[in-house]
Amino acid sequence: MRKWVKKLLIGFGILLGVILLANFGLNIWLKTQLPNYIKNNTDYKISYKLLEVDLLSGNILSTGVSVNSKNPQNINVIGLQGTIDTLKVSRFGIYDAVFNKQINSSDLLLSSPSLNIVLAKPVDNKTGKKRNPFLFENIRINNGSISIFRHTKQKFLSVQDLNLDVENLQMTEESVENQLPVVFDKYDIKGKNFFVRPDNIYALKIKSITTSNRQMSVEDFRLIPLLNIDQLKRFYPKRTKLYQFSIPKMEFKDVILKKNIVSLANADFQYPNLLVFNTDAVPIKIKKPSDFELNLEDVRVNNATVKIVKPDGNNLLVAKSLNLNANTLKFDKETREQVIPVGYKNFQFSGKDIEYSTHQNYSIGSIALNQKSGEMRNISVTPNVLDPGRRAMNLKANFASFNINKFEFINRKLNLDIKDILVDKADGTIKIGEKIARKVRKENNVELILARKVILKNSNVAYDKGGEPLVFNDLNATINNVEYKSKPNYYGHTLKVGDYFLTTRNFVYKTKFYNMTVGLLKLNKNKVQINNFEMKPLVSRAQFIKMIPVERDLYDLKANQISAEGNWDLFSENKFITASHVVIQSADANIFRSKIPKDDPKEKPLYSRMLRSIKIPLIVNNLDLKNSVLVYEEDTPESLGPGKLTFSNFNMNVKNLNSAKTKGKPTKVDIRINCSFMNMAPLAVNWSFDVADQRDVFNISGRALNLPAAGINPFIRPYLHVTATGTIQEMIFNFRGNPKGLNGRFNLRHKDLKVAILDKNNNEKKGFLSAIANLVVKSNSGKLPQDVMIEDVERDPTKSFFNLFWRGIEQGLKKTLIGINIDKTKKTVQKTVAGVKDMKQSVKEIGQEIKRSRPEKKEQPKPAEEKKKGFLKGVFKKKEKPEAE
Repeated sequence: MRKWVKKLLIGFGILLGVILLANFGLNIWLKTQLPNYIKNNTDYKISYKLLEVDLLSGNILSTGVSVNSKNPQNINVIGLQGTIDTLKVSRFGIYDAVFNKQINSSDLLLSSPSLNIVLAKPVDNKTGKKRNPFLFENIRINNGSISIFRHTKQKFLSVQDLNLDVENLQMTEESVENQLPVVFDKYDIKGKNFFVRPDNIYALKIKSITTSNRQMSVEDFRLIPLLNIDQLKRFYPKRTKLYQFSIPKMEFKDVILKKNIVSLANADFQYPNLLVFNTDAVPIKIKKPSDFELNLEDVRVNNATVKIVKPDGNNLLVAKSLNLNANTLKFDKETREQVIPVGYKNFQFSGKDIEYSTHQNYSIGSIALNQKSGEMRNISVTPNVLDPGRRAMNLKANFASFNINKFEFINRKLNLDIKDILVDKADGTIKIGEKIARKVRKENNVELILARKVILKNSNVAYDKGGEPLVFNDLNATINNVEYKSKPNYYGHTLKVGDYFLTTRNFVYKTKFYNMTVGLLKLNKNKVQINNFEMKPLVSRAQFIKMIPVERDLYDLKANQISAEGNWDLFSENKFITASHVVIQSADANIFRSKIPKDDPKEKPLYSRMLRSIKIPLIVNNLDLKNSVLVYEEDTPESLGPGKLTFSNFNMNVKNLNSAKTKGKPTKVDIRINCSFMNMAPLAVNWSFDVADQRDVFNISGRALNLPAAGINPFIRPYLHVTATGTIQEMIFNFRGNPKGLNGRFNLRHKDLKVAILDKNNNEKKGFLSAIANLVVKSNSGKLPQDVMIEDVERDPTKSFFNLFWRGIEQGLKKTLIGINIDKTKKTVQKTVAGVKDMKQSVKEIGQEIKRSRPEKKEQPKPAEEKKKGFLKGVFKKKEKPEAE
């Protein structure tokens, strides 16, 4: 053997001997001196029955260990107090323990520990330094009983019968700050009576936790508030919510606690119960969001119950039998910034007996949702009398469903694409109150909501705004491509509607004075059909007169059918109506006006201006009113009953009815009317005006033939107490006017015209006055006389167009003798009556003078036949001389 080899072997032998002697000496020193050394150089007192140390491996085995803090009042270091039956440490860092006063080890085994641990006080965040005297990579605890306290001696965590096997365990005050008391990589845990108190508001209790094959089972999990809601408001006025949560049983797999991340899979929660109390506190925006992250794979919630209480003690939300199956739920930094702070891959949700209350009370019998579709049954919406809003809905629906193509948020703005929505058997009322002024204009949080198809079936809905309900019975509607989109500045929105089709039967619209009904209404984007339209007054004429402060028409309307064809949009922001043809069949209209109320002082615009004031583009190429009847009735305080004008067999064609809002389209309106006046004479009228002409110029002309004068008696008899006979053979007029008045021509041909003047009750004819009147009335005009000029007929701006038109006719009648003769007749009658009165007075005075001039004598009785003679004959009778003086 070579010398260097021999020397090497001798050296190794000596080194091994030294190590063995050192190890033996160290064990002797540890057994005799270690407790005193730890007592003198650390913050703890330790005693044990057995202690074995392997210097080379760093393994330590000890039994009967007892540990206590030298100074339990020192809150700057972790406090320890308790016993450990067996302590086994692998690869103990002796150098760190001696020189750095830090205990670290790769493995730690504690058998039957009973420990009370007091966490050190957190150091100033400005320094960023924390003292961590214990570092263990892996730890096993068998049959342990451990309690952890804060530096304030407030219990933070406790557990009994703990069996724990974890890798890379970390438990420091920093874990507390991140709301995770412990973090680890792998685990196997079993224990009872877990208690965690993360703060002064809540305590967490768990009856038992067990694991098997990486599957954890938790029984009787409870998050308990330590304060009631009144105490929370008092001691924590900035807190907005108080929670109470319990889960009788939950199971999950692969729990991973690492730093600020909690991950678990196959979670199953049975019968969870969540109770949330809200306060009036204003939420405080968190400057630095929490770093807490949660990842859940395959989560199942079965038969959950949720109750959320408003600050006033009333329920905001109550939901029962909630079930959720979700995959890949995530709450992290990325999702935290989104409107919905929880990310997911897919989910299925269902529930029963759901009640939600804001300004409305919403009730849902059952609901089923997933990321692509949903359906609800037995839906009810009722007003909340405790918190009323502008809209009050009282609705019930049998069924509602929807399918979604896309649901996402882009820059925190909702982007929703709905494939279809179906609502079946919706019944009830939507009531709109007075508009509430907005103090602050809120930014819209919607980018786009697109509903490609909306279907409403077999419904009965009433829309009530301002006490005037609009009732849709047996309503069926389909609306395609409803688009709700924010404006470019996100203040306000635009609404567009594509094709739609609506049908309703027994449609009703009730106003203050009318009840409008429709037997059948069909409406789409290109066609309208209305059958059996009626607009009936709700009050009598006498009641109507008492209810109106100024003059107003009372209508009674009927129409067998109203139809229209064309193209229109009544729902979008850019509304318009373009109709190629509108037809009203067999209308029956009665218009009543009383002159008893005061005149309406408001200016009455002409029809061209009224059409021009319509805000949306309106074009009706042809409007036809066919086979109709129009009756106008009017009464005055002096009239006995209303005067009546009747236009039967009424046919009207209106060409190019428009609002002058469409560029490049003609704006002149032509109206042609053919009817039977008073059911006796044909009447034709041509009327035209240009809506775009700001001067509001119009032309109206017409011709009436063979009108028996008796036909106008129903109108003139109540007012003038006059009836007429004879024939108006022809009446022609041609007027041109504007808002100031009209001018034109008028002509009248009549035959056998006679009048009869009646008493005030319109019962008996005044023969004497009638005879005098007919003496001055020219009964026959002969051939058609020359036109008379109608000039400077001034318009009363508070009166309607037809008042101006009638004043033109009136002037024409005066200038064609009828009106002049009537005036002369009235004057002649007045003079005759005055003459008769004067003659009676003169005769009376003559008689009195004769009587005074006669000598007094005894009057002899007159013969019977002489008494029958008139007063004038008796006065002028020749005197006989007396037989004797």
